[in-house]
Amino acid sequence: MKLFKSLFLISLIVVFLNSCGMYQKVDQRQMPDTAKERARKNVNEGRGTNIGSLLKNRGKTNYEFSTSNPMWRASLETLDFLPLTTVDYSGGIIITDWYYNEQGSASEAIKISLRFLSNDIRSESLKIIVHKKTCKTNNNCQISLLNETSIKEELHASILKKASLLEKKDKEQKK
Repeated sequence: MKLFKSLFLISLIVVFLNSCGMYQKVDQRQMPDTAKERARKNVNEGRGTNIGSLLKNRGKTNYEFSTSNPMWRASLETLDFLPLTTVDYSGGIIITDWYYNEQGSASEAIKISLRFLSNDIRSESLKIIVHKKTCKTNNNCQISLLNETSIKEELHASILKKASLLEKKDKEQKK
């Protein structure tokens, strides 16, 4: 009975190991002869690595912190007078709270949203959305999207100008 259990257990293990794909037939005529050639073949097939590729990127820092992005810093510096409700660097968005101008009408407010489409300092890298809220009474407010406004254009130009100056300053400091 012990012999039967042992044979059954061994055959069960062999079946499971074979079905997992751990054993694969290999034609030795197609395998490289030397260890160096086998290692090179594995690297070329993506099954390994070499020390040179590990050391290539050493010393190069590739970080994406908000302090290293001039567009992000310029946007925060430009909007520093506004109360911010959402600031998410990883999501690439800044949303201000409703802003009531002290010199203007108390029934009108604006809300600005900045969306970062890339880290490059280009006009297409930044999308600015301005909403206007007009209230007749406390509970009777109407919110509208302002498409072509001078606020939007001024913010866009100011942020891009400040970002380019910050980038230039960063490059000079690295020298």
